Amino acid sequence: MGCNGIPLLTLITWAPFLGAVLIMFTARHHPLAVRLIAAVTTGISLVLSVVVYLGYDTDAAGFQCYEKIPLVPALGISYEVGADGISLILVLLTAIIIFSGVFASWTIQTRSQEFYALLLVLVTGVFGVFVSLDLFVFFLFYELAVLPMYLLIGIWGTSAQIRPRGIFAWAMRETGVGSKEYAAMKLTLYLLLGSAFILVGILALYMAAGGSSFSFLELEGAAFDPVLQRWVFLLFYVGFGVLAGIWPLHTWSPDGHASAPTAVSMLHAGVLMKLGAYGVVRMGMGLLPEGTHDWVPLVGTIATINIVYGALSAMAQTDLKYVIAYSSVSHMGIVMLGAATLTEAGLNGSVFQMFAHGIMTGLFFALVGLVYEKAHSREISKMGGFGRMMPGIATAFTLGGLSSLGLPATAGFVAEFLTFLGAWRSAHAWWLFPAVAGTFLTAIYVLRVVKQIFWGPAPAHGEFHDLPDARGPEWVALVLLMFVIVLFGMVPAIAIGPIDTATVPLLTRLGIRP
Repeated sequence: MGCNGIPLLTLITWAPFLGAVLIMFTARHHPLAVRLIAAVTTGISLVLSVVVYLGYDTDAAGFQCYEKIPLVPALGISYEVGADGISLILVLLTAIIIFSGVFASWTIQTRSQEFYALLLVLVTGVFGVFVSLDLFVFFLFYELAVLPMYLLIGIWGTSAQIRPRGIFAWAMRETGVGSKEYAAMKLTLYLLLGSAFILVGILALYMAAGGSSFSFLELEGAAFDPVLQRWVFLLFYVGFGVLAGIWPLHTWSPDGHASAPTAVSMLHAGVLMKLGAYGVVRMGMGLLPEGTHDWVPLVGTIATINIVYGALSAMAQTDLKYVIAYSSVSHMGIVMLGAATLTEAGLNGSVFQMFAHGIMTGLFFALVGLVYEKAHSREISKMGGFGRMMPGIATAFTLGGLSSLGLPATAGFVAEFLTFLGAWRSAHAWWLFPAVAGTFLTAIYVLRVVKQIFWGPAPAHGEFHDLPDARGPEWVALVLLMFVIVLFGMVPAIAIGPIDTATVPLLTRLGIRP
């Protein structure tokens, strides 16, 4: 069981949940204890994630640190976990983001006990999704990762200033567009709709395989009818695609990003959207090879729309948080494009982009939270000259921006290069051109925002004076995330090696010679 007899994946998954329980029962009147418990339990997950990552045997490959405990034997439901090269890198991503998010939210004042408890419950679900090999338990963890978002945004979120315009202005006023309650409800309804599609697909495969087991490893060996594969793949693509922000089912995402508190935005864009892409790759492509071949032209085409549409939308925003939110829609298009290429380079680029974008957007939202906390504004046109007052935050934001536009020596460059190479080698080489155009548009809006807020002249009205730089615990998140961006940009082999051990067998199952 586990790695050398130690259930490391279980410890990684449930350490945050234990932290949530401890916070609720022991730290009600001790705010510092709440933060320390959150930091220690997420730190345990981070350390163990690094241990599992470094200990992964790339020669043996496959799912390692395997554990299985029967839960409902009569229905074939088990607590079955394991990690291969794909889930391994995403577990590491989740651990980094949640540990950083704890420190990025260090100054939260309102009901910090409940905030941190819900945050730790949410991340338990995320870890569970990435390591689960039983589809029923996978779905339970998936719901656990999604539902706390409603409370986290609805209670601790912020409402954006959106002026209703156009013929639907009355509807926007009536529904409260821009409010945190609207964003929380919209996000929850969209994701529950996606969950319904996913559950139907899981049950269809379970019954088609004889109704004896939900195990991914057993279902992987089943020969499903091609017609069943086609419509179940579409169910998975739509269901998981809602969370991955595919166009046109992405509209919950920018509102959710913009309204969420800092740590929730970091998890939302950095990790939760990756659950959707992971589901398409793991369950859609991993279990339904013929359905995959039938639908990848649609997946790749919608991905190119995501890339260009997201970048154009980001260019049009005046709210800093909405810029980063639409940027995530664009970058998730690169993830889905890499998967749709059905090439080794493209799939490796897709998974690497999940990691690179997760780290980069986690850094962005941590920085946006700090800027808003200090300047009390997210209006891009009203800010300027911040680089002289907060050089540390300015440097971190510039590095994140350079990774976003794909500067060499950053993690973003490696991910985009591999994805574009895969697109060129795929059966639909034209996908490369809108993808590259999206990267060019990204450079425009990223450099505009960085120049306006940090390196341009201070506004004439002089509203901002002596804004403080990052302080104390706030530096933990910034330094850690910047270090990871540069490390994986300079030494990408430490990620590509494990990832390749999972993508090559997947392509083989799809009937493609890598």
